[in-house]
Amino acid sequence: MLGVVGLGLLDMNTGPVLAAETDEDSLAKLLPDFHDKSRRKLRALLSEPGFSGQIPASEVGYLVDAEEKSVEAIMLGLLPLARTYSRPPISKYLVGAVARGTSGHLYLGANIEFPGHSLGLAVHGEQSALSNAYMHSDQGVSAIALTAAPCGHCRQFMNELSPEGQIEILRNGEAPVKLSSLLPMAFGPKDLGITQGAFPVREVDLEVPNGGTDELALAARNAARKSYAPYTKSPSGVAIGTGAGRVYRGAYIENVAFNPSLSPLQTALVALIVAGDKFSAMSRVTLVEVGGAAISQRSVAEAVLAAIAPAIKLEVIAAKAPIARP
Repeated sequence: MLGVVGLGLLDMNTGPVLAAETDEDSLAKLLPDFHDKSRRKLRALLSEPGFSGQIPASEVGYLVDAEEKSVEAIMLGLLPLARTYSRPPISKYLVGAVARGTSGHLYLGANIEFPGHSLGLAVHGEQSALSNAYMHSDQGVSAIALTAAPCGHCRQFMNELSPEGQIEILRNGEAPVKLSSLLPMAFGPKDLGITQGAFPVREVDLEVPNGGTDELALAARNAARKSYAPYTKSPSGVAIGTGAGRVYRGAYIENVAFNPSLSPLQTALVALIVAGDKFSAMSRVTLVEVGGAAISQRSVAEAVLAAIAPAIKLEVIAAKAPIARP
């Protein structure tokens, strides 16, 4: 239980997560198994103005040396920190995840729910951490530490990012297992003729002809370029602007089973939350998607915004169909 971990959970819709004002005593209660110097290192990282939910490989190496533990043990030890980013107003069930990119960077993630809306709009903790790695353009994910066993929805989502099932699943008190052992007879991209999964991130060319030249529109277009949409050929991206001037981007990440796909707004909200911002910090949201594509993200984005930021009117910009890179 996280009774003492009230750092970001008193108001699970909009409350702050760990940030610059977090005192050392609170972090000591949260991560009692870490040495003081490791907690100081983490506190400094979390306090950086541009923190984005990524722990760089160099800092991971510092923690490994300071704690004299394996990277896997560090990932499991950071799960209480990851759980403070949970926003589950419906279930009240806190899920934390820490993904390890092939770069060696670690990515925090947690579950997000939207009050008053379908449970199908929820972002699972695994999806959160993995989309964080994706938006940082890591080349892949080798392992993910979890506070609970991954549900079938998340196993299917992970399979899109690791079609050969090589992602290692880590849980406290249990031996590591490969995704392939948790998802036998998997339905994957190859079943629909796609030879490569979501990693490594590949970009498509998109043109935004009119009204797409301000900072937020360009950020949304750049996010859309990173979309993984091999099944619908409908790339899209969202950019969230805050009153403080920060911009959070999210790309559409599709899944062969369709339902576990992540909308670009969901991915952008993950970026906002793991950076330590609140829903109330949002001032503008822009969606860029291909006009006349097989699907549109507009209705989902508007529904989510109605729940968390009803004063914001979604700005939608139509892009021209992508031109495949040679």
